[in-house]
Amino acid sequence: MAQAPQNPYTEAGVDTAAGDLAVELMKSAVRRTHGPEVLGGVGGFAGLFDASALRAYTKPLLATSTDGVGTKVAIAQAIDKHDTIGQDLVGMVVDDIVVVGAKPLFMTDYIACGKVVPERIADIVRGIATGCELTGTALVGGETAEHPGLLGVNDYDVAGAATGVVEADHVLGAERVRPGDVVLALASSGPHSNGYSLIRHIVARVGVSYGAYAPEFGRTWGEELLEPTRLYTLPLLRLLSQLRDTNGGAVHALSHVTGGGIAANLARVLPVGSWVEVDRSTWSPPPVFRVLADLGGLELTATEGTWNLGIGFLAVVAPEKADAAISALAEEGIAAWPVGVVNEGPRPDDDGDHFEQGAKGVDGGAVRLVSTYSSAT
Repeated sequence: MAQAPQNPYTEAGVDTAAGDLAVELMKSAVRRTHGPEVLGGVGGFAGLFDASALRAYTKPLLATSTDGVGTKVAIAQAIDKHDTIGQDLVGMVVDDIVVVGAKPLFMTDYIACGKVVPERIADIVRGIATGCELTGTALVGGETAEHPGLLGVNDYDVAGAATGVVEADHVLGAERVRPGDVVLALASSGPHSNGYSLIRHIVARVGVSYGAYAPEFGRTWGEELLEPTRLYTLPLLRLLSQLRDTNGGAVHALSHVTGGGIAANLARVLPVGSWVEVDRSTWSPPPVFRVLADLGGLELTATEGTWNLGIGFLAVVAPEKADAAISALAEEGIAAWPVGVVNEGPRPDDDGDHFEQGAKGVDGGAVRLVSTYSSAT
């Protein structure tokens, strides 16, 4: 009896059956992110989202963002733990949308891999779905692409894009910021998804295994470095609603502290001519940053353009509402504290801590970090 011919695509290294199994394993997690606005379910060529609710807006503006997780995925691959990377992706994508005050509507994802391992792909997508649930975002579609010969069998990368909506009168940004506004820092959960090339370089240079137990953290190195990115979207949307008034609200600008660090990202949302001195003495960078800096023979100040050092978001708030904002965020489980005040006019003399003027092509305000970090407690 003649044997059935081998699928030439399988011979080339692409397993479509494995891809189908991965979809089956992730379906229930994806469906949990779907409200009545999502039409067609999982598996269509395009996701459908009912935008009828936008008719309630006077002038709805769509906000969009796209990003990835970067080299943090290498640590997930090293210890074969893939269930948190998806939340990191949502943090990098959806939390950028809330910066302008927008509510996320839907998200799509893309996973490129050397070989589809259904359980691994399902873990990644389940993490994305978890992040979408925690931010009120519908996961309406995605794609998994197998690239044999281009990526190793255990290699993968993830990316995503999301769309949100904001009323035109409620858009946050530099034009709302006023002198005297207070800058609040919102605590991060760790390095989030930025600066991992430096982290991996330090760990490799000192020969630490990601599977090794780290007494400083009470868990393995890999587990510590895979701590998921904190998600700020829903707490911030609730804060914006709570502090909104006829003048547009007490929260004037938000900044997501990602690549570039604290100063550069804050400068992007400040008006030209304004400046802020961020006071390092108001917080103590968490142990993960201190341990890594020590291992790398670096001063913490040398990492300020790479790591968030314990601050995941910044909020520029009217001074009379700063305490109310801090209290509201505490109720959401997010520690927040004042780190500076918006000023205008001549800047102080440069005493070694240089101001950063704008960033990422934005000609914004100027920011520098001053003083000395608080001692670890």
